[in-house]
Amino acid sequence: MIRTCLLMLFCGFCLSTFGQVTLDECRAAAQQNYPLARQYDLIRLSEQYTLSNATRGNLPQLSISGKASYQSDATTLPFSIPEVDFHGLPKDQYQIVAEVRQNIWDGGKIRSRKRQVEAESDEAARQLDVSMYALNEQVNQIFFGILLIDEQLKQNALFHEELERNLQNVSAYRDNGTANDADVDAVNVEILNNKQQRITLETNRRSYVRMLALLTGKELSPDILLERPVLPAEESALVIRRPELSLYDAQEHTLDIRRQHLRTGYLPRLSLFAQGGYGNPGLNMLKDKFEAYYIVGARMNWNFGSLYTLKNDRRKLDTEQLQIASKRDVFLLNTHLQLAEQEGAIHALRQQMEKDDEIIRLRSNIRRSAEAKVANGTLTVTEMLRELTAENLARQTKAQHEIQLLMEIYEQKHLTN
Repeated sequence: MIRTCLLMLFCGFCLSTFGQVTLDECRAAAQQNYPLARQYDLIRLSEQYTLSNATRGNLPQLSISGKASYQSDATTLPFSIPEVDFHGLPKDQYQIVAEVRQNIWDGGKIRSRKRQVEAESDEAARQLDVSMYALNEQVNQIFFGILLIDEQLKQNALFHEELERNLQNVSAYRDNGTANDADVDAVNVEILNNKQQRITLETNRRSYVRMLALLTGKELSPDILLERPVLPAEESALVIRRPELSLYDAQEHTLDIRRQHLRTGYLPRLSLFAQGGYGNPGLNMLKDKFEAYYIVGARMNWNFGSLYTLKNDRRKLDTEQLQIASKRDVFLLNTHLQLAEQEGAIHALRQQMEKDDEIIRLRSNIRRSAEAKVANGTLTVTEMLRELTAENLARQTKAQHEIQLLMEIYEQKHLTN
């Protein structure tokens, strides 16, 4: 028996000490569990494959080509040479050629392509950061929603205790002849209403816990305890560090890489090559027979066609950069507007909370006075219940203000990161 009691006490201690879940734990679990998080690995793998493909542009390139043709005329000599039997080239010709080309200088195209792949992958990751960051707001809303319900349940239990105490008093008054059955029924009705509210609150809490479990990917008990965050002090300066700003920086960096990539379009390209072929005719055009041959050498290509569109390409990139700057300005303006609205809501809640304790104190005095009047027979039970309900609402309002203030402050933190 003693061992059982000690075990129950130990389990209760563990639940109260280690059973509470913090907001940061929920947010971290949601970030890991959210299906979109798997795209980080996909972006990294895609970057590795693309970089590997780009690097292989410096490896020797092998190509094989062949042709078979028939032409209406062929080269012949307009005169005859004694002791030389030359009938001219055949009209049907055949050729197969294998060529190996080694890049020496490509104008920096491969290096620029690798930098562009890295910049685009970083931009994709920053875009994913923006999408993942929005998940924190959902977790905040559900987490604080559960905390608000917990406070309402606590006030509901206190109100139930008050109603049960008054039921005993009113029942005693009825037995003494200063109250009647209707007064007892009025208190019982309030008790039943309070029980109905508790059923609704408990149902809503289970739904919220279920949503939190789905977001975090954790098995959460319906009776899980959430640790209430500490109310932080007022902050004087707010600095915006949202992931959207990192995304805009990454987009501008990608534009810079693309702007540098334009140079590779009008730079020369150098390469070495080796050809091996077999055909009729071979390199000696005067021999009408199949022969093998080879050619080695260096090749230079210099295409100036990109210069025709270079100016417009640069202007297009400049326009895209202006669009990014405009998006950043719009985002900062909207964020500052939201922060101003949030600051006003926080200031209003802090002022309201300064009056909550005084309102509760006054409501308690009124309720105690009403109970005394009921005991003296100068006030009806219905009027006393009205004052009791008003006191309960005042306590609920205080609890709601406290949770709302936490929600507003953490919403402010979400806006600034």
